[in-house]
Amino acid sequence: MRAAALYTAAGSLLVTTLAAAPADSAPGAPGGPGAVAEQRGTAVAVARAQVEGIAFGKCPAEQNAPDNLECGTVRVPLDYAHPDGKQITLTVSRALATHKDPHNSKRKVPRQGALVYNPGGPGASGMYFPLVGMVPEWKRIAAAYDLIGYAPRGVERSAPLSCQDPKRFFKGPSQSPTHPSESYKKKRIAEAKAYARGCAKRSGSGLRYYNSLNNARDLDVLRAALDEPKLTFMGASYGTYFGAVYATLFPSHVRRMVLDSVVNPDPAQIWYRDNLEQSAAFESRWTDFREWMARHDDVYGLGDTAEKVQRTYDSARTRLAAKPAGGEVGPGQLQGAFLTAGYYDDFWPSRAAALSAYLKGDPKPLVRVAGPATGAAAEAENANAVYTAVECNDASWPTDWKVWDRDNTRLARVAPFETWDNAWMNLPCAYWPAPRQRPLDVRTGPGELPPVLIMAAERDAATPYDGALEMNRRLAGSVLVTERDSGTHGVAGGPNRCVNAHLDAYLLEGRLPTRRAAACEGHPEPKPEAPAGRSRKQSVRDSLKGKADQR
Repeated sequence: MRAAALYTAAGSLLVTTLAAAPADSAPGAPGGPGAVAEQRGTAVAVARAQVEGIAFGKCPAEQNAPDNLECGTVRVPLDYAHPDGKQITLTVSRALATHKDPHNSKRKVPRQGALVYNPGGPGASGMYFPLVGMVPEWKRIAAAYDLIGYAPRGVERSAPLSCQDPKRFFKGPSQSPTHPSESYKKKRIAEAKAYARGCAKRSGSGLRYYNSLNNARDLDVLRAALDEPKLTFMGASYGTYFGAVYATLFPSHVRRMVLDSVVNPDPAQIWYRDNLEQSAAFESRWTDFREWMARHDDVYGLGDTAEKVQRTYDSARTRLAAKPAGGEVGPGQLQGAFLTAGYYDDFWPSRAAALSAYLKGDPKPLVRVAGPATGAAAEAENANAVYTAVECNDASWPTDWKVWDRDNTRLARVAPFETWDNAWMNLPCAYWPAPRQRPLDVRTGPGELPPVLIMAAERDAATPYDGALEMNRRLAGSVLVTERDSGTHGVAGGPNRCVNAHLDAYLLEGRLPTRRAAACEGHPEPKPEAPAGRSRKQSVRDSLKGKADQR
């Protein structure tokens, strides 16, 4: 009931009356003046990619890639309305199908084509995705498919975006008030305005072309460059949204599609309302984590009820505000580390152990899990810039601070864990200098699109479960597989054998459950032992997770 109450709290906000900036019918917006030109431009770019292909070869040395990972590039127009104008280059990675049946060494598995993957974000890179073929749960798929990863436009070497000096990106130690003062709000407003200006200054006039519609068009160019008549695609998190945009724009180009942990594609939700509902859902997931810590009070000593764990956590926040751990971990860094645990429950033991150790006088584990990764500052700044650009460009946002203040103040009364931090991350969209798109009405009719496999965890906070239900309604013929009573963000290829059986049956045989919806029991909760080290299998999984992407 907690989740239902919180979702209701978010949904009841007066977002239908928000003072949003009008969509500008920017070139490429559905129904906008550039839509026909961009459709023609996409056809030109696709034809060119079919001729040019991708010259795969050795990956750059700095990637430290194994020998079986190949890298290449594909050209796409910055602006599809002008396909012969400025081109940008997207980086692509590949591991060829192994043809090895993990259960029968004598059988050679026939190749089915390329499986293209996007991990979400916006702003996350899939360049290391092909390495997932080393994980046992993926070996059957890796036998039949070339595994394809890529960095979408703006990400890493793919015409990278930047909004501020990476040296200034990690600000720590920092505060993270759940009920901010007026002076703190004014400070964050000023920072949001400066960040939006920085995006325009550092990224130039091309900033407007970093959006979900162009990400979908890029995907069709990539399909053509791979010489795939039809696309087999798997998208997670934000990747489910632009994957669904692709399916709406190019339904006849789809072979098979897996959407894992699903963004609510309703145009009214993109992106302001989606973020409010995400904040509400994180409160429920934070409660799940607190209840788990309480059940293991004998291990961590943080309290034997969720309420006591909350008081312990608040006490740690107060202590860190007065004296940051290691001089670099304040309340903001603590919040970031525990937010990650809201995405992936396999992080629960390490976060609980670090908090326990800190409160017992040893700050080192907390500094290790929550301290700023300054060596990755450029990568993190780039990912944040792409996230901001895509979400701000995609849709209308409120431009009146009073709307943000009203909605987030109300929500924080019942969902304080993540509400304001989420608001600050997205606030640059209130002051965005580039034209806005009108979100595509994601929808396909019966027979227009091959059946799509949708997968979701019932208590996922990053992409609340209602989004999977909405996607299931909008894509005719799609089937939803639900992991019950679980909240891990990204369920495919993980620890749940039932979920993986549905994934394998679909990708390898084209077989779906006979009903429109199917369910799997949730995977077991993590054990309370603090991890002594990480196996290669877990390291590969963590490299795919990367940072806890915001969507």
